[in-house]
Amino acid sequence: MRYFVVALVAVFFAGLNPLAAQIQGTPEVRSAGAELDSLRKLEEEGRDTVIFNSTYIRYTNLGLLKDSTQTEPLDTTLYRFQNYNPLITPENPSANLGNLGLPYRDLLFTPTKSIGFDAGFHSMDRFKLTQDSIKYYRARTPYTSLYYVNGSRTEQVFRVTHSQNVKPNWNVGGNYFRVGARGIYRNQNSDHLNAAVFSWYESPKKRYNLLVNGLFNTLKTEENGSVRNNDIFNSTNTLGAQEESVHLNNTRDPTRQSYRSKSFFLKQFYYLGRIDTAGAEGSSSILPTQRVSHSLLYSNEAYRFYKNEDDPYNVFPDVAGAGTLVIDSTHIKNLRNEFMYSFYLRGRSVSFLKNEIKLDVGMLHDLYWYDQMEYNTSFQNITLKANAGYRFSDRVNLNADLQQIVQGRNAGDYLYDAKAQLMLSRSVGRIVFGAYTQNKSPEMIYENLAYTYHNWSRSFDNTKVNNLSFAYVNPKFNMLAKAEYFLVDNYLYLRETPFVNEIEPAQEGSSINLLKLTLSKRFKVGKFNMENFLVYQKTDYQDLLRIPEFYTYNSVYFSNSYFKKALFADLGFDVRLNTPYTASSYAINVSQFYNGYPVKYSSYPIVDLWARFALRRANLFVRYDYANQGLFSKGYYTVNRYPMPSALFKFGVSWSFYD
Repeated sequence: MRYFVVALVAVFFAGLNPLAAQIQGTPEVRSAGAELDSLRKLEEEGRDTVIFNSTYIRYTNLGLLKDSTQTEPLDTTLYRFQNYNPLITPENPSANLGNLGLPYRDLLFTPTKSIGFDAGFHSMDRFKLTQDSIKYYRARTPYTSLYYVNGSRTEQVFRVTHSQNVKPNWNVGGNYFRVGARGIYRNQNSDHLNAAVFSWYESPKKRYNLLVNGLFNTLKTEENGSVRNNDIFNSTNTLGAQEESVHLNNTRDPTRQSYRSKSFFLKQFYYLGRIDTAGAEGSSSILPTQRVSHSLLYSNEAYRFYKNEDDPYNVFPDVAGAGTLVIDSTHIKNLRNEFMYSFYLRGRSVSFLKNEIKLDVGMLHDLYWYDQMEYNTSFQNITLKANAGYRFSDRVNLNADLQQIVQGRNAGDYLYDAKAQLMLSRSVGRIVFGAYTQNKSPEMIYENLAYTYHNWSRSFDNTKVNNLSFAYVNPKFNMLAKAEYFLVDNYLYLRETPFVNEIEPAQEGSSINLLKLTLSKRFKVGKFNMENFLVYQKTDYQDLLRIPEFYTYNSVYFSNSYFKKALFADLGFDVRLNTPYTASSYAINVSQFYNGYPVKYSSYPIVDLWARFALRRANLFVRYDYANQGLFSKGYYTVNRYPMPSALFKFGVSWSFYD
């Protein structure tokens, strides 16, 4: 730790040295477009001196292709490059079991805006590779990205992405992601694999597009039932955290959870009538006037719990007939077809896109096969979808989205969402009004569960969520202020019964009111930068929802360039803090968080030191997590009885190849 701090201080003062600034000189400033034009000219002349870089690679995804054909450039900046852990993202903190890859729950109140069938297993969602996260590339040269993070033997992350065009309008590629985290304490291992192969074909006249991918997830996590020592941070054990006693001690055949999924996805769309083009060559968007699309998705998911050891510490409920070996599983198959027709009305000149009216209508059909131990069923849902929008230049943007399940198991579910954006001026910013109402069927886990330690068949009312929001956005001053009001009826949750470690589903009969205020602001003074994110969430059911009233993330760093701008570096620290809240407990065999014994832990600032560097094709970072351990406290909790990790040094590197 001492050498890490010395290195940070040395680089910091080197950036303040006036002599170093004089040596750098003033290089010629060239726009990205000018550089790209020069490279294109060299390429067209067939010279060997062409230097391929990130400007030759663009990507798209399902969100960018929703209304038109749009692509984005690769993000090769250092912005938040050190924040690789999905459990501690600045705007989406979590309460978790204390190790990368283990189950978690959100700390900020953010209801899921979805309707229809939901199995209810979400404690590992952030580690899944999903259809929305797949990127499809347009690569004028083969592109490979390597990413690696090392936290000693405690945690390692490896990612590789490769993509190349086999023809000018046809791209293929693949992803291979791994997470291996041993954890601080015994039986905390996580081993995750995400993989995908994908392809994007666009016809020469840009009217037809075809997206295809195969996606695979294998998530494995061990369960230790938490540490036995409730005063772990004052432990006198000198052998290390790995020797601390845990409730589930079988290290040869540990108790564990696993999630496996494989899916095949195909989407094709065709532009009818006139098509317009907006933007510069190479980064232009294709704007249709009519569009028909069809998507097909087949997925196969399996959740599995495995235990093969005794339970001397009563981690599990006392159930007659439950032996040493317990295997519970849930299998879900889904076949989905979606048909959409889109109509766009705009003027022939799209230079400023003065007026545009759009209308999307379609139908979604889902067929499910659900198999959980002795409970088996199959069913379908038919959803009608519509979206209407109006845009006047960049001043006014109105949009309404409607989804209604009209037939099937979840008939009656709906989601109606509306948003209005008004640009005041480029310097003053814009305001955004939003509202949605949602009627959602209970997740399957609340109504039917047929596992060894928990078995129930219940019936609950649909959960209703009504939301109003107002946001002020000012890109010029890097500021976002947002106010949200939620009214939730028939809220569903899990709670502990009078029997030890036994849980049951419950539904709150009263309406829950929640006010959520968010403020995000970035400051820059010379080479010093500060990022601030604050959330205040106040509700009359704080202990039921088990969320903190206040949360803040703050990042302070110094930016500078060295060696004639051959190296860019940011040196700084992050501070996270939330007010104390009633911590949730964790039910191992169903991988669910529930409202158990109402314990409230003290809360102190968590400080992470870091430095990040950018070279020509590589970005690097070093960080020291929980650098202030021992200053305010010796450790902390976010979930009942599960201690969070101790201070740990980590480093990471991302390297891109364009040939």
